[in-house]
Amino acid sequence: MLKNFLFIAAVLLFSCNTKQESKTVSTEYNDPHRPQIHFSPKSGWMNDPNGMVYHNGTYHLFFQYYPDSTVWGPMHWGHATSTDLVHWKELPIALYPDSLGYIFSGSAVVDEKNTSGFGKDGKAPMIAIFTHHDMAKEKTGQTDVETQSIAYSLDEGATWTKYDGNPVVKNPDIRDFRDPKVHWNEQTSKWIMTLATKDRITFYSSPNFKEWTRESDFGSDVGAHGGVWECPDLFALDYNGQKVWVLIVNINPGGPNGGSATQYFTGQFDGHTFTPYQTDTRWIDYGPDEYAGITWSNTGDRKIFIGWMSNWQYANLVPTEKWRSATTIARELGLQKIGDKFLVTSVTVKELSVIEEKTTTLTDIAKASFGLTEKVGKLDGPAKITMAADAIGPFTLTLANEVGEKLQIGYDATLKEYFIDRSQSGKIDFEKGFGKKHISPRLSVKPNMDITLVIDDASVELFADGGLSVMTEIFFPTENFTNITLQLPGNQTIKTLQYTPLKSIWK
Repeated sequence: MLKNFLFIAAVLLFSCNTKQESKTVSTEYNDPHRPQIHFSPKSGWMNDPNGMVYHNGTYHLFFQYYPDSTVWGPMHWGHATSTDLVHWKELPIALYPDSLGYIFSGSAVVDEKNTSGFGKDGKAPMIAIFTHHDMAKEKTGQTDVETQSIAYSLDEGATWTKYDGNPVVKNPDIRDFRDPKVHWNEQTSKWIMTLATKDRITFYSSPNFKEWTRESDFGSDVGAHGGVWECPDLFALDYNGQKVWVLIVNINPGGPNGGSATQYFTGQFDGHTFTPYQTDTRWIDYGPDEYAGITWSNTGDRKIFIGWMSNWQYANLVPTEKWRSATTIARELGLQKIGDKFLVTSVTVKELSVIEEKTTTLTDIAKASFGLTEKVGKLDGPAKITMAADAIGPFTLTLANEVGEKLQIGYDATLKEYFIDRSQSGKIDFEKGFGKKHISPRLSVKPNMDITLVIDDASVELFADGGLSVMTEIFFPTENFTNITLQLPGNQTIKTLQYTPLKSIWK
């Protein structure tokens, strides 16, 4: 009898502790404006995603991190992992500043061939390559403040050993010399480093990660140059059996809607030189709040992209308290061809479906003003909305709260532009340029409409025309938006509208 009593008591105690732990985890992510379906650190400052690599069923996400404040400071590499690109587990800090400087952005790979010699007992090392930024040199006005260094891990990224021969690439007297993204090139049997060097990209090669040879430069006279080039990436996508290389170049400032943004080029890469198909300016995301976006390593033909969901124009000023910044939803990249131009597309990864709840489907919506809330209930947390029509026409979808704040998302058929207007979205006075209407051109030449909106408590991501036109926007209402209305001027009919609530990834 006593044993039974003790067993029941133990079960009740375990149950209480479990419930308390669950409650603690949930409340950590319930502070105002906290993303519910995007990764953000529990506390502190975050910017660029770094070192993204897939290994043994786990997606590793490292990120620029300052644990001691909610504004930018001495950079570390934070670390989080996921098995589905949706739910994230934050882990201990991976890389700390040291005598060579802060740990700026970079990448990570799995050295399957053990070219580096860091592997042991048949275990392939995970290698991180990153920029060391020497603040002491910067304070004395020197130019060569940035060098490239490496570290390796033999325990799935849990702990890292910095190479005692760092730096592996010294600075050639260039002030902005950073953000190495590395991939293995089968054609040359070498590692290729894509490095941002002020107003261009410089390619380096190495057989072993330790000795690097400069191969070529690209971009000083093409694309957007409103600011410094940063955070590049180089990879190939397949288009009907044709290998097309994509070179991503993040830029700050100089984005299409001000501040930071991600541009790209398509072309060919022979292991030494990038030859572009086009030299005009093209953007992965036209919204103001996707920056430093790059792809995961080691995912095969699938190219998965994630960005920092903020903008250097106001990132240090946004009205959050315990934390600052989040990442975008993970996105899968592809190609469409319009005429003779290859265009990069971005769509939400299919894994997002793991947090989808019951979908409500509405058909043949033709009212000039349609109250979506009356049909599906109030917006209560994250949601996904998809809309389709045989012909695209003007529309405005409005998210609003009970105090009159609103965010408007739509399409201007006259100008052939998508827009997101946050000028009345709530807290906007923390920076003079925040509360504006932003636009994206419609790139598709097809007559039909295809829109997906991913809505979180303080952000919206718009994917139009199969991901040809993409916009990411953050906002800070004083109360969460709960009402949704749809305005359809003219004779437009929405053939189908699907509304899907999304579960918080933190509960």
